[in-house]
Formats: sequence, C-alpha cells, structure tokens
Amino acid sequence: MAKCRVLTEFGMGSSLRRQDYTQAAKRALQDALWHNSINMAELFGFPKEAMIIDVDIAVQNPKAVDINSLKDIFPYGQVAIATSHGGLDVPRPDGNPTVIANAAINVSFEMERT
Repeated sequence: MAKCRVLTEFGMGSSLRRQDYTQAAKRALQDALWHNSINMAELFGFPKEAMIIDVDIAVQNPKAVDINSLKDIFPYGQVAIATSHGGLDVPRPDGNPTVIANAAINVSFEMERT
C-alpha cells in the first residue's frame, strides 16, 4: 500500500505583541482545522487513528516553535510536524514585532491507488 494524500488545509495565525512563535503556529493550525468539518477517515472507512497528518509550519524563527505542544491540537492521527523559515515578522514601533505563521496540513492514508 502507498501513502495517499486526500486533503490539504491551509491556515494563518499571529502573535500580536509577545513575539510567541509557538502561539502564532497554534493559531495557524486552528485556523486551518476549525473552518472545516471534513470527516476523511469515515469517508474512506478508516479509523481516525489511521490518519497520517503531516504539518508544515513557516515562521521567521523556526527553532522558537515548540513542536510537541502543537501536537496536542490534534485529537487523533499520526502527527508529524516540520518547521521552516517563512511567515512574517512585522515591525512594531514599540518593540517586539508581530509574528505571523503559516500552516499547511496534509492528511493521508495508507491505501491502494485505484
């Protein structure tokens, strides 16, 4: 069987004043997840635990993202999270920049292609 992607969702999140890259990433994931009600596991007849969830987070400081705390957002599935350089740090006149994170969530299953 092959890993077959069945869904991709995108989101954007921010940390307005605290320069918290993890919080911005959490909000980006919630933005991607909370705006849909797609039941992919049920659609394909798989248990929810069979979902393979690959997450890409882009921020200006990828090393500042606590990947383990992001995994708590997903109630089921096999979650893998990667961070990369991207997003935006928007300068503010009073100090810390506003942090913007982008997220891409890919959901796949191990199944045969038809």
